[in-house]
Amino acid sequence: MRIKRTTPRTGLARRTRLVAVATGFVAAAALAVPTASASDAHTFSATQLTKASDAVGAADIAGTAWAVDSKTNRVVVTVDSTVSQAEIAKIKRQAGGNSEALTIKHTPGKFQKLISGGDAIYASSWRCSLGFNVQDSAGNYYFLTAGHCTDGAGTWWSNSSHTTTLGSTAGSSFPGNDYGIVSYTNSSVTKSGTVGSQDITSASTPSVGTSVTRRGSTTGIHSGTVQALNATVNYGGGDIVYGLIQTNVCAEPGDSGGPLYGGTRAYGLTSGGSGNCTSGGTTFFQPVTEALNAYGVHVY
Repeated sequence: MRIKRTTPRTGLARRTRLVAVATGFVAAAALAVPTASASDAHTFSATQLTKASDAVGAADIAGTAWAVDSKTNRVVVTVDSTVSQAEIAKIKRQAGGNSEALTIKHTPGKFQKLISGGDAIYASSWRCSLGFNVQDSAGNYYFLTAGHCTDGAGTWWSNSSHTTTLGSTAGSSFPGNDYGIVSYTNSSVTKSGTVGSQDITSASTPSVGTSVTRRGSTTGIHSGTVQALNATVNYGGGDIVYGLIQTNVCAEPGDSGGPLYGGTRAYGLTSGGSGNCTSGGTTFFQPVTEALNAYGVHVY
């Protein structure tokens, strides 16, 4: 699920999909049940792992996410509750002779985009979460959020009644990536370099096993660990995002775009996943360093 908006967009088909994703967040615990039958003793080459990963993408099954696990030397394919056994069989057929390099894991719920730093931000018809406040070299202020939030959005407000303007979308990258940037136009708004009370002073990419924290406007603060890097997620409808951080931190609609961090370090922007903060879930984050580099800005 991508952590989507809490209200529907109008017009474009993609906006309609995002709304459906936002409102259809499925509650479920994230359970991993390996079903691959390959021998753990088998060693696969980098070429075989790449071909297996490419095969998962070529199968084009919505509700799948995949990443190479260097510890097990496998491509771990996480499938949500919408993926059938026939579709799993299709993935394995697509992989052909490299199918034994795949480990299939199941997670309840549906991968979707979740929309609704943590503070709530409002577009014309949906809500998301602010990721990190940033500056460019000239000292101009912006904030980062998810690209599926900024996609199709113009003006942003700090309240649902749209009486306090924050700024306008200055850049958006989705699908493929999932980040966007908004330029502040309201000089009277305080632009803190913190996430809640946590000061953020640098940005980096965490390692597998790193303890991380997420903040969002729907569910507040929750923590967990990084499970994989460079994960690919197929949200369906052509919305495929690459290079994501996979975690077991829960999230819900409206949390999209919110920050993933550890201490003073910024790590990512909430993209999507499955589950909720009652039963848990699998959640994906856009690495923030990619967005910072793309827009030539920095945290402070």
